[in-house]
Amino acid sequence: MDLTVGPNFFFWEAETIRAFYRDLAASPVARVSLGELVCSKRLPFWRDEIPAAVEALQTAGKEVALTSLALVTLKRERKLTADLMDLDLPVEVNDLSALIHIPEGQAFWVGPLVNVYNEGTLRWLIRRGARRICLPPELTLDSVAVLAQAGRDEGVPVEVWGHGRLPLAISARCYHARLHDRAKDSCQFVCGEDPDGRDVGTLDGQRFLTVNGVQTLSQSTASMALKVEDLQGAGVSALRLSPQSRDFAAICGAYADRLSGKISGADLAAMLRPMVPGGTLSDGFLSGPAGAAWSGEGTAAPR
Repeated sequence: MDLTVGPNFFFWEAETIRAFYRDLAASPVARVSLGELVCSKRLPFWRDEIPAAVEALQTAGKEVALTSLALVTLKRERKLTADLMDLDLPVEVNDLSALIHIPEGQAFWVGPLVNVYNEGTLRWLIRRGARRICLPPELTLDSVAVLAQAGRDEGVPVEVWGHGRLPLAISARCYHARLHDRAKDSCQFVCGEDPDGRDVGTLDGQRFLTVNGVQTLSQSTASMALKVEDLQGAGVSALRLSPQSRDFAAICGAYADRLSGKISGADLAAMLRPMVPGGTLSDGFLSGPAGAAWSGEGTAAPR
């Protein structure tokens, strides 16, 4: 089992992006998917950083793919998706409309926003050209084991969500703009004020979810720190780590130490709690009573 880093969900300044991928190139991860997944309006602010990031990552020996948008609604977004095919890198599909632009048989990756819930879907994607599949994060361990076995039968690695706020939904409405009484088309990129998303509370003040522009995320940080052996036994090939604004290189190193047996799951969880936004961990989708549940001791997501 090794490590994949998924695309950054959040809106960061170009200088921050540059430093992030420079540090990531030196980290112990095997592959990286990068690009704009959430909001196409953000892309012009950091598009010029992508070629240098790709070069740095490839020079460091990482596999690299470019993500498609999670929701394509506009003509310019269809063109952006089509243009990905001209960049001589695998495309990670996070919206099946991207397949229109990928020739039959051309290799691509499948991201966690695609609903791969059964063997039939997995095998159809593989026949279509999928060469790496990250499963949706809401699957149980039993389902993961079945799909990982189907992937092995087809010779395609299957990975699972390993770390990060979970991507729960994507919408045409921008929550950040609405929160600040702005129209979506004149949002003034207010989402950039919350580099790890903005927590949402219930009416009685309980932290509940996190919003990131048009995206809804879990408030807690999902972590498979305590589930590595279970996932290895299920035949999972990689853990996917989702970027956050601080300590991410250290987080990558800590997960690498966990996979190599240098630290225990409890040790990793203890390291992560002060690093993650909000300080809460969860792993309940895999085997718990609810997605927000945490199987270990210490800080867990509020319910």
